[in-house]
Amino acid sequence: LARAKVIDAVARDRQYAVDAAIVRVMKARKTLPHQQLLAEIFSRLKHPATAADVKLRIESLIEREYLERDAHQPDFYNYLA
Repeated sequence: LARAKVIDAVARDRQYAVDAAIVRVMKARKTLPHQQLLAEIFSRLKHPATAADVKLRIESLIEREYLERDAHQPDFYNYLA
């Protein structure tokens, strides 16, 4: 029970770390292609993450209107916030 709480807390903290890294990169770059964004995120993270994890966080940031997909190039993201 305590172990499950710790695992959940760590997973939540890692999600926040990924979100923060994505926002920091995009704030600096404004527009990036998907693969370049992934490469920058993986170089900044101190914990292991999969491309699927990062993609989920990108989708979450799109839903929360921090990012958008580029209208002309679907593999590019634009920073909004």
